[in-house]
Amino acid sequence: MEEICGAKVGNMVNKAKPYVLTVGLQFGMAGTYLFTMASLNHGMSRLVFIVYRNAIAALALAPFALIFERKVRPKMTWTVFVQILVLGFLEPVVDQGFTFLGMQYTSASFASAVMNAVPSVTFVLAVILRLERVRIKELRSQAKVVGTLVTFAGALLMTLYKGPQFDLFHHSNTTHQQGGSHSSQNNHSHWVTGTLFICLGCLAWSSFYILQSITVKRYPAELSLSSLICLAGALQSAVVALIADHNPRAWAIRFDYTLYGPLYTGIMSSGIAYYIQGLVMQSRGPVFVTSFNPLCMIIVTALGSFLLGEHLYLGSIIGGIIIAVGLYSVVWGKGKDYENGTSSSPARTKETETLQLPITSPNNK
Repeated sequence: MEEICGAKVGNMVNKAKPYVLTVGLQFGMAGTYLFTMASLNHGMSRLVFIVYRNAIAALALAPFALIFERKVRPKMTWTVFVQILVLGFLEPVVDQGFTFLGMQYTSASFASAVMNAVPSVTFVLAVILRLERVRIKELRSQAKVVGTLVTFAGALLMTLYKGPQFDLFHHSNTTHQQGGSHSSQNNHSHWVTGTLFICLGCLAWSSFYILQSITVKRYPAELSLSSLICLAGALQSAVVALIADHNPRAWAIRFDYTLYGPLYTGIMSSGIAYYIQGLVMQSRGPVFVTSFNPLCMIIVTALGSFLLGEHLYLGSIIGGIIIAVGLYSVVWGKGKDYENGTSSSPARTKETETLQLPITSPNNK
């Protein structure tokens, strides 16, 4: 009897494990948005933040790459080397640079909502570059096309319509000043500008996936490749930061968010996220992991309001819901591709995950 009970408990734990790990991962990834926003709010330069974050990510991944891929790591070629430099520029420099800048104009919750559009943008780029085939007569292709259009509609709504303001929690600190020195017109202008910056980050991130899907075929050592991309991004970001910001104090690290932010985002977005997602995808596949992405948006919205005093707007709520619906449509269509074995292009998620186009995880910020 005890053995039977033990077997049942073990079976229940195994069934619940993917759900527990994936939900926990969403909380962890939500923290990357919050720590980033808190670091920027405390005066840390976003360019310096990018340098430290990617340097820490490279250091976190390098030991695992050296240990686990020492026998399978291919030789470096000039083509792969150039592609790594481009990947390091697309993701850490362009994507994170514009996304964090847009986040300063808007909010962490807003950025996390817009980032759900990345799979749809990736799908469009993959179709243009013929990495993804669309058979318009098939239901799964129709779902991906409709989901992409719905996602863009949600992002456009969030850009053009702000709507009434909501505060989930009363908080003494706010991420946006509401004083008389800023008119509503200027605030709206900043909101639109911030949204455009985040959308540019989405485009760069999606381009990163496309190029990564090509590079990983030539250099199939994912940990090593991820570590090299983070290192290339850190070095290129350092050059940009040194040119743009001549203040030596901007590089100072203290025992506050200037340390906690880069440390958490570097380790969480690379090491821990890679391990958990890889573990879950072995048993449930990438579609299962991706389907939980909108949960991160909800967590960031709630915690951002409670911890950072961020304002929530009706346009963001409606647009976020529309984007989530579009995301699930794309995910469903891509899931049918997996079931029918027609997916044609392998890719990785940001920095570390192993997925196929256009299923990507917009959480790894």
